[in-house]
Amino acid sequence: MPSTASSSLPPLRDRAFVSFVLARMLAMFGQQMQAVVVAWQVYDITRDPLSLAYVGLAQFLPMMGLLIPAGDLSDRMSRKRQLGMSWLLATVCSGLLWLISEAGIHHVQWIYAVLVLFGCSRAFSGPALQSLLPQIVAREQLAKALATNSMLMRISAIAAPVLGGLLYALGGGVLTYAVCGLGLLLGAALLSQVPVRFAAVQQRGAQDESSMWQRFVQGVNFMRTRPIILGTISLDLFAVLLGGVVALLPVYAHEVLQVGPQGLGLLRSSMAMGEVCMGLWLSARPINRHVGKVMFAAVAVFGLANLVFALSHWFVLSMLALALAGAADMVSVYIRGALVQFSTPDHMRGRVNAVNMLFIGSSNELGEFRAGSSASWFGAVPAAVLGSLCTLGVVGAWMTLFKPLRDVDRLEDAARVGTGKDNPVNS
Repeated sequence: MPSTASSSLPPLRDRAFVSFVLARMLAMFGQQMQAVVVAWQVYDITRDPLSLAYVGLAQFLPMMGLLIPAGDLSDRMSRKRQLGMSWLLATVCSGLLWLISEAGIHHVQWIYAVLVLFGCSRAFSGPALQSLLPQIVAREQLAKALATNSMLMRISAIAAPVLGGLLYALGGGVLTYAVCGLGLLLGAALLSQVPVRFAAVQQRGAQDESSMWQRFVQGVNFMRTRPIILGTISLDLFAVLLGGVVALLPVYAHEVLQVGPQGLGLLRSSMAMGEVCMGLWLSARPINRHVGKVMFAAVAVFGLANLVFALSHWFVLSMLALALAGAADMVSVYIRGALVQFSTPDHMRGRVNAVNMLFIGSSNELGEFRAGSSASWFGAVPAAVLGSLCTLGVVGAWMTLFKPLRDVDRLEDAARVGTGKDNPVNS
């Protein structure tokens, strides 16, 4: 058991938390650079928005198939070990993309094949990553640690796309993918030094002799009877699935704003800049009143900001709109993550976070497929406008369907909200 002193330290004075965040920042730095460069490289080769749809689909399909066993595994083995191994697999993927660029291969099918393998690594990293933080910091520091962690992740997300665009302009994929692989490798190495202090509760999952399917059903039943969890993660799924514009940024950079790969990096970083500014605010003044209503308001602002971006032909206005969307998304991510963590017992976190990651993966990767295919059919601007309007529609519908989520006041109240029988979703 950890000492009382180490458990009560503020997050940024806790050595274990700082080491964990630095490792995650290094890995995320590599992944963010890789994401912007892959998107640009694929569109540069094909000049077809539909090709960007397949970038998301190639990553989502293996995630969809593997997240449930990955979540079950993270409830039964060392989450730190699982996360480190998945980051090493992601390092291999960066190496393969480097080889493709070095060989001068211009067939995007090879890039898609590597992205399938990368999707496998993300399937195993997601549940372990989301479940590991409560085993590193004390529960009384968890809300502040979540806000600090999210804010620091967004800091790395600012520099990574800009640097990725600059490196690609300077040395193409050969240089950029080498840096991506190095970041992932260093992240895995630093993670191995992070102490896990709160591991005893997880042993309940390791001692469970039921089948994986039975354990998965237990997790689904748990979520089904908690309208706060179900409403929170499904809101993220449909809002981002229908309204996300990140997949269309290469098209906007090429055709609408005409700013090149450096401009694409700035667009990606604009959203992260908004997230960081809001993260700094949340780290100093965490939201803990009327959290349900605040989350719905944040998702509505996200949809409105994306609508402004969709209609903008002015680069500065596009950056400001994306920054506002990022700030709103940061509020939603913070509240969603805290509600899920406070509502879920430790021995079920792997399974619950696996389903959460499946929803997030659906919203991100399938959202990219939706955006790319819609842009191919209707054009980039109509597709982005339609998606933003759909996000606003989802907010209105979910406020009606999930009244317990709308009415939750404090984050700590999430654990005390009754089951679906006590608080029906449609009440």
